[in-house]
Amino acid sequence: MIPDTHVVCAGIELPIADVVPTGLTYDRQFCFAEFVTPKNVPADASEEEKTPRWEFKTMRDGRFSRLALIRPEVWVPDLAARGYHPDLEEVKSGGVLVVRYPRTSNSQLWDRIIKLAIALHLCSPERSFRVPFMPSAEEMDNYPLLPVRLWKDSPMGFNYGHHLPTSLRSFLSPDSSSPPLALFRVSPAHSRPIFRNAPRKELLGFQPRTGFADAYPLHLLNIASVRDIAERCATAIPHLSVRRFRANIIIEGPPAYAEDSWKRILIVRDVPKSIENGQGRERGQEQKDGIEIHAACRTIRCRLPNVDPDTGVRHPSEPDKTLKSFRCIDAGDRTNACLGMQLVPSEEKFTIRVNDQISVLEEGEHFYIKMLKPTDPPV
Repeated sequence: MIPDTHVVCAGIELPIADVVPTGLTYDRQFCFAEFVTPKNVPADASEEEKTPRWEFKTMRDGRFSRLALIRPEVWVPDLAARGYHPDLEEVKSGGVLVVRYPRTSNSQLWDRIIKLAIALHLCSPERSFRVPFMPSAEEMDNYPLLPVRLWKDSPMGFNYGHHLPTSLRSFLSPDSSSPPLALFRVSPAHSRPIFRNAPRKELLGFQPRTGFADAYPLHLLNIASVRDIAERCATAIPHLSVRRFRANIIIEGPPAYAEDSWKRILIVRDVPKSIENGQGRERGQEQKDGIEIHAACRTIRCRLPNVDPDTGVRHPSEPDKTLKSFRCIDAGDRTNACLGMQLVPSEEKFTIRVNDQISVLEEGEHFYIKMLKPTDPPV
């Protein structure tokens, strides 16, 4: 299973996915951001720290739990098919992102009317809008390139704010006094290099990087570990979905928490030779192939998994409380729980599929480090 997520909203499950330097293709290339004025800034802070800026928003922020109900879709043109004209905007932009969200109203009366109209099939239960996956050269001026504050980084992104419908702004942030909201698409030329716990360019031949993801290109989760968590908090959450934890790759087979000590793994692929290079064996015959993956560190969990992906409702304590009761296991951060592994591939581009096999190449100790300078030696 390979859930692919966009703008940190509802996930998309894919049977096959291409991996690019920043992670899965199309994954975490967009984010919502608010234009805020920093508060409680120390007097000796830099002007940059005091200046109003765009800051990314996710379901970690209780005001944005409804992001779970936004359903993104990616439409990509098949240039091998007939009928696609190269001058179509959807083709020149490399495809479009379609964003769907519930049809609601902040007025109780109108909300009841909308629900009645939906029940009578007079209108659809969702609204939608679409944006280009990448601004075309002709449209670039309509998408100003601006910094977006993401933790302590400020990657550059294209401002898609003019595409946001008023109804979406109201759905996500009903309070009219909330800061301005926009949608950003990360600039491929300004991806964020990864140094903390990650293998270096001297080893891989390239410096790992990512876009709007928290810190690493890929996130792996063991379904047995999630099932154990689910049993422990079944009273509070009868059906704990693996989707709460926002992983890219979900594996089945190893016992719970076996992944805690993984340092390097190999994704072994059964790929038809005819698909791999178009020649050699007859169609349908298989070729074993593998991609080495570095497990950079354990995933330090926040309260985002407290949000129910089906309802957008945040549980006041679970599963965060259960996780912290026995999963604060990393000496690098004893205050937060761990679940899952952050991954850095040894190759910049490859393809993974459901049912690919994983073998463990190396196990060892992990130490979550909050800050590591690029000049420091690799961990």
